[in-house]
Order: sequence, then C-alpha cells, then structure tokens
Amino acid sequence: MHTPAITPDAHDPTPVFRDRKRMAWLFSVIGPALSTTGAVAHTLGATSLWWFGASTVLFYLVVPGIDWWLGEDLTNPPESAVPALEADAYYRRILYVTVPVLWASVLINLVFLGTHDLPLAPWLATVLATGAVLGFGLNLSHELGHKTNWLPRKVALFNTALGGYGHFSIEHNRGHHRHVSTPEDPASSKMGESIYRFVLREMPGAFLRAWHLESDRLQRRGMRAWHPENEILQAGLVTVLLYGGLIIALGIHMVPVLAMVAFWGAFQLTSANYIEHYGLQRRRLANGRYETCQPHHSWNSNHLVSNLVVFQLQRHSDHHAHPGRSYQSLRDFPDLPRLPSGYFGMFLLAYIPPLWFRVMDPRVVQAVQGDIERINFLPAKRQALIERFNLHPR
Repeated sequence: MHTPAITPDAHDPTPVFRDRKRMAWLFSVIGPALSTTGAVAHTLGATSLWWFGASTVLFYLVVPGIDWWLGEDLTNPPESAVPALEADAYYRRILYVTVPVLWASVLINLVFLGTHDLPLAPWLATVLATGAVLGFGLNLSHELGHKTNWLPRKVALFNTALGGYGHFSIEHNRGHHRHVSTPEDPASSKMGESIYRFVLREMPGAFLRAWHLESDRLQRRGMRAWHPENEILQAGLVTVLLYGGLIIALGIHMVPVLAMVAFWGAFQLTSANYIEHYGLQRRRLANGRYETCQPHHSWNSNHLVSNLVVFQLQRHSDHHAHPGRSYQSLRDFPDLPRLPSGYFGMFLLAYIPPLWFRVMDPRVVQAVQGDIERINFLPAKRQALIERFNLHPR
C-alpha cells in the first residue's frame, strides 16, 4: 500500500501540544563530546583501553540495545502544532550550540593523537571515535543545510569543512534529493549491492555530481567553475587551512591521522546513505520521468534514542517527501518500509554483507509487494534475485 504525502489537517482538535522530547534533544549536543572520553581520561591518568572505546561501544552497541528495549516511538506532533514547532528558536539554538561542541571535540582528539605516542589499540579507537563524530557533523550540516536562510546554510558549509567534505550540501540538496531512489543516484544503494561496493561509486559519484552542479550554477551567472563564489572551493580552503595548520603545528605524522579520520567520517555518511534507500525505486512514468518522491521511497526508523542523537534523521521517509520540515516536526506514517533497528545497529549489520542481505532483501520485496518496477536492482544480481524471490512483472 502506497503512503500518500500527508497534508496539514486544519481541523486538528488538539488544543495544546507539548513536545515531551524537548529536553531530550540535548542528547545531540552531548553526543560529540563523548568522543573525547579517551583523551580526557588519559590526560587525567586513566589509561584503560575501555575509556578510548567507550563512545564507540555506547553508540554502536548500547544505543541499539536501548532502542530495542524501549521499542519504537510512533507519536507525531499534530499538524496544528507544527507552525509553532518550526518557529520555536529553541530547536535552532540546539543546532548552533552543537557546532562549537563538535569542533572542540574533534580538535581535542586530533591534538591528542598528534601529541601522544599511543599503542595501536587506543590510537585506532580514538581515530574511529573522531571519525564517527565527523559523520555526526555531516548529519548536523544536513539539518542546517536544508534551511532556506543564508546563515544556517553557510554554517552548514563551514561545518562540512571540518571533515574535508565540503561538497556535501550541494550534492545532497541539489543532486540526491532530485534523483533519490533511482538508478541514476550514486547515493541510493541497489538491492544486492554491498556497502563496500556501494562506497566505490557513492563517494566519487557524489563529488563529481556536486562539482558539475556547482559549475553549472556559476556558469549560469557568467562565472567560471574556479570562481571564488564556488562553495566547494570555499569549504576546501577552510579544510586546507585547518589541516595544514595541524600538520605544521603537530608534525607530518598527522597526515595519515587526518586522512583516516576524514575517511571514517565520510564513511559514516556513506553508511547512512546505504541504508536509507536500499533497493527502493521510484516508478518510471510514461513520459520517462520518475514519479514524485513519496514517504514509501525511503526506509524509516522510529527508534527513540538513536533518533534523539541524530536529529531524527531516521524519520527519513517524511524528510524526503517534505525536505523543508525541521527535525522536531518530522512524522511517522503507516505502512512505510521500516528498518528493524536504528541507524547505529543497521550500520553494524551493513558492515557484514551476508547478514545484511539476509535481513534486508526479503524486506525490500515485502515493502514493494513484489513489484519489480519498484526495486532498484544491482544489474549483475538482478536475475538471481528475481529467481530467488520468484518475482514477476506487473
């Protein structure tokens, strides 16, 4: 059953709405700081490996466990309350406050890595924790980058520079949202495609698409692609100054540290892209275009704690159907493709492709009710998957 885009109900009888998660959204502010537990503990004299791996264990094991224990949060704000929610400055302030927390957390870890000769295990744990925070930073930029005002969009651009991924907002807003859940989109994964195969086309494909989009924008304004107005170059300059300053200040050994941290941060975005639209495809119309993106073209998750940490990105179905909605206003719909866990748990599943395929491939078939035209197949595995699930054209 297709889920139509839901329009506001002008006759909603709810007199007063209180966001019960209002204070809980502060978990998103605290999250990045938890990545510094190893560096802070070591500085205070505690050298146990546990402190270095604490944030990774928390987010990738404890949070999925709590999500499973608490179950899904299916509540929606009434449409009558949405204008007030969108206008409430509290939710915007959370985003802005998180930016310096994010930068401070990453820089603390990078300086720590550059000034301490660590054994391999705590060194790698700190690199992974720092990269994971950079992935969180891209999610923060994602929320800010969808605003229509100049300031949040510039803050989003500045924030992506921290992980050397300054093309993200351009690619996501002008590329991914236009082509999502189609074979043409490098950021939409195909049924039968492992995350390790996906990353090989997603990362370069995203950059190339962003560069072409930004070049076209500048050319329409009579400017060359390498003009200072190019936002990819603006973010890139911030990255060069930041990373160059760290290398000059801390030494050449920071080059592999920065490379690994930046890659792992980008790979967290890849992981999110991989699970958000896996195998789902918009139907192609008679005129050759694809149908308008609807909630059922994205995988949804209502798991409470992980949603609080990622600004409710997991309500991805409503986000793509209504990209202008802020995180606090995103809704759940009935009959959506649903993930069995929040993003952190699904990331771990994706990193083990046989388990991922075993869990998710039957869910794809179920979500599209066996309709081949609504499945985005990896071409090399299309026939094998059709035969495995006994699929037929409709």
